[in-house]
Amino acid sequence: MKLHLTTRQVVFAALMIAATLVLEQLRIFHMPQGGSVTLGGMVPLILLAYLEGPIVGAIGGCLYGFLNMMQDPYILHPVQVLFDYPLPYMCMGLAGLLPAHRIASTALAFIARFACHFISGVVFFASYAPEGMNPAVYSMVFNATYLVPDFIICFIILKLLPVKRIFQSLQK
Repeated sequence: MKLHLTTRQVVFAALMIAATLVLEQLRIFHMPQGGSVTLGGMVPLILLAYLEGPIVGAIGGCLYGFLNMMQDPYILHPVQVLFDYPLPYMCMGLAGLLPAHRIASTALAFIARFACHFISGVVFFASYAPEGMNPAVYSMVFNATYLVPDFIICFIILKLLPVKRIFQSLQK
């Protein structure tokens, strides 16, 4: 499969990645070992996936993941890097799978992102779990603490944004 991107797609992707970088800095809460509740930081990546599809959304998410790693690294192991940086943000491209069902596809993207962070938590951050606590429970609670509120904020923003009108103006 060969991917051909137009100049408009590349520019739009770059703008959405840049907007994500800025919005991810507007943190409501930052977890001690990484992860934040933001003011809709994932909305631009979701919009990229909605408009350009899951492949371009995943590429944009991957690029954002590497930029995020350079901005705010928390590195324990090379495999952990994959599960905490490029892979979870690539999952945001899944929001473009079901364009007619934006909320369901956005939920799918966040669930897949959660799965990446959950695996990383169980495998690489188990030592942070309180004594006697199952590492899987710890990872689930830790990651849900910031991903669920972040999803809710993104959900609200996406409901309030005139997404159809934005897409119509971009396609002219």
